[in-house]
Amino acid sequence: MSTAPARPPRLIVGLGNPGAEYSETRHNAGFWFCERLAGTLGARFAFESRFHGLVANARDAGMWLLMPQTFMNRSGQAIGALARFYRIEPAEILVVHDELDIPPGQLRLKFGGGLGGHNGLKDTSAHLGTNDYWRLRIGIGHPGDRNEVVNFVLKPARRDEQQLIDEAIDKALAIWPQLVRGELNAAATRLNARPAQPKPPKPPKSPKAPKPAATPDAAATETPKEEPQP
Repeated sequence: MSTAPARPPRLIVGLGNPGAEYSETRHNAGFWFCERLAGTLGARFAFESRFHGLVANARDAGMWLLMPQTFMNRSGQAIGALARFYRIEPAEILVVHDELDIPPGQLRLKFGGGLGGHNGLKDTSAHLGTNDYWRLRIGIGHPGDRNEVVNFVLKPARRDEQQLIDEAIDKALAIWPQLVRGELNAAATRLNARPAQPKPPKPPKSPKAPKPAATPDAAATETPKEEPQP
């Protein structure tokens, strides 16, 4: 795995599918993050046909935000077009996406590595020519059956799961100042820490068995023999 660079990202990409019918589905977690980040930075999205997506210029932060409108499995087309135009290196790109192998409420920030079967990442790597870019993985959980994965990611999360996902996005936004300063490794340490598991309750103590009653002394309880009368 390549060494993670210590410089701020210049392009933040949220992965998802365009259209109202997909807006609330688990696969659009990357879009949710980008929309929240744009609101925090005061940036507005507008469709740019040359970049095949919705683009926002966060001038104060010195970076671009992108939500590809090409559908998930062609995300790299939009990312590659914008990155080439503005001469943004792959190591200066942060791709935000949903992650089946992480439970709702948790996040992972990593540089490079495998693609985990994610179609959006596969196409991104194909267009960038490398896996060496940053990823922010937003946990959505797994249905438990790989045959149900497509149906799972294209449906809205349950209410309790959605609350956990929203809280995870809050955590990611809270470390944003570190990302802007290029402290991605320190941010990863904070975000990747797994929550402490609660200690199992101690089993209740067994009640002490009562002590057996003392056995009376046989000599003390022996019935005295009657003496024969004269």
